[in-house]
Amino acid sequence: MSKPREPADPSALLEWYDRHARAMPWRVGPSARAQGQRPDPYRIWLSEIMLQQTTVAAVKSYFEAFTARWPRVTDLAAAEDGDVMAAWAGLGYYARARNLLKCARVITSEHNGIFPDDPAVLLTLPGVGPYTAAAISAIAHDLPETVVDGNVERVMSRLYDEHTPLPAAKPILTEYARALTPQQRPGDYAQAVMDLGATICTPRNPACGLCPWRQSCTAWAMGTQAELPKKSPKARKPTRLGYAYLVRRVDGAWLLERRPDKGLLGGMLGWPGSDWNDAPEEAPPIRAEWKTIEAEARHTFTHFHLRLTVKTALVPMERQPSRGEFIELEAFDPTDLPTVMRKAFDLTRSK
Repeated sequence: MSKPREPADPSALLEWYDRHARAMPWRVGPSARAQGQRPDPYRIWLSEIMLQQTTVAAVKSYFEAFTARWPRVTDLAAAEDGDVMAAWAGLGYYARARNLLKCARVITSEHNGIFPDDPAVLLTLPGVGPYTAAAISAIAHDLPETVVDGNVERVMSRLYDEHTPLPAAKPILTEYARALTPQQRPGDYAQAVMDLGATICTPRNPACGLCPWRQSCTAWAMGTQAELPKKSPKARKPTRLGYAYLVRRVDGAWLLERRPDKGLLGGMLGWPGSDWNDAPEEAPPIRAEWKTIEAEARHTFTHFHLRLTVKTALVPMERQPSRGEFIELEAFDPTDLPTVMRKAFDLTRSK
């Protein structure tokens, strides 16, 4: 690590942000904020939970749909679990959706529907970790908390020419970011650093000529910006196998089963299936003449790849399943299914 040639000036970054801030549905832009408009902590919290391990582009439509349907945290707290899980389908990492409901209900029942402005209290809420607590405190409450996401880590690693590989570098980069966090406009500043990383200090081909911190960037001076941040090699993901059983009744109803609350896709509706492991055993949910679709439904989770063998069957009205329940055709919407289950469904339409 080398020291920046000149101290990075937060005010220079804020001036850049005032001109180039990204427009986002949950954001109060710098001009509106200067005129006294304040962000809604509910919208900031919701967006930050959605943005965990997900891109801004993917989140925007989900955020707009959620806030149209549940405009206040008390509305979300009163929602049916199944409705929220269905609305979340496709965003992935479904534990976030379960914690979203838990947190909304705690905010409603224990905090009178008002998000605390104390980071320590925020950390006690379901699904709220250090990053999310800092983001709510800084962006919603304008407190000088240090917000560090992947964009900020990249900016700091280049600014200080830090070659310690991630994830070991996280505490080092956080300290760099903390030293730069200003007392004035900390909410705008937190968003400015993230915008800088997202639009200028990008992972590949950073636009250094447009960067307001170029003269302070040691990596730019050393010509090492393309190498940073360093990352430790990722472990190879294993592959798991499984079966998915897509059963349709003669009247058009589909057999679905709600998964246990804990574990992958917890609380989500999906196709009955087997365990996911190296050698899964077949576990049909109903007596039927099964047909196997030649193609597999493939999906990648955080820690493993999944390959599902998809089996289909048509059964008479009187046939009863050993698990799951039939959902009438008019009540069935494949977009309510998690992505891997939708991939299996799509194979039945393309065979």
